[in-house]
Amino acid sequence: MTEHSFPVGLEMEVSYPNFHVSLTLLSASQLQFEIKEGPFARTEIVDTEVIPLGNGMFAVSWQEKDGATVTNVQDYDRGLVFSFATLPGGQFLRMTGKMAVIRPAHRSFDDRPRRNKELVLEAMTSLFQRHDASAVERLYARDYIQHNPNIPQGRDALQAIVAGLPEHVFYEPGLVVAGDDLVAIHGRIRGWADEPQIAIDIFRVEDGKLAEHWDVLQNEVSATAAYGGISMFDPGEGAHRASPKSA
Repeated sequence: MTEHSFPVGLEMEVSYPNFHVSLTLLSASQLQFEIKEGPFARTEIVDTEVIPLGNGMFAVSWQEKDGATVTNVQDYDRGLVFSFATLPGGQFLRMTGKMAVIRPAHRSFDDRPRRNKELVLEAMTSLFQRHDASAVERLYARDYIQHNPNIPQGRDALQAIVAGLPEHVFYEPGLVVAGDDLVAIHGRIRGWADEPQIAIDIFRVEDGKLAEHWDVLQNEVSATAAYGGISMFDPGEGAHRASPKSA
């Protein structure tokens, strides 16, 4: 994530425990804040410095006319603003506020779908190409929910399954679609059943880990001329290619 992905034009209302503030991100170097009530009430445009922190977060800092200095950590994934302010008299404030977007940014800035796609691809290839059981703890949430009735609940059960996979089990990813916190991946898995199977796996991502899973499996059927000769699965349908596991 770069400064160019900062959501310029976005207007938000931030609700802190003792007051509310409106923030308008005028550019990557200026914002306007408005506090309508209370001892801090005023409107001001300030010069800012923006530092991308990754995972939908930015550190935004500025100094106000009265000498107060403020650093906000704006977390767009979780909809929170962590604010640290030193007032002119030396009082230091730490506050956490919930953000509500009043007006969206001039252009899309949410890179969660891209990051979530990468997470799912890493999980599917780590577990079902390389058979790396250690990746389960790193990529899956502790309270992972499984909707496949043939697989026991929980992360530990999944780790045990991967550790016991036969060498010939191999997964090929194809098309991947993501939006908000959900990812769907279309792929082919060999060795899981007697025949190669086409799978659609759907994952919900929470705090950067896979938190919930649904899937549908269907035995692969060869393409026939009677139905246009179109195959059920082609690894080239997605932007990523599967690479064979090393012997």
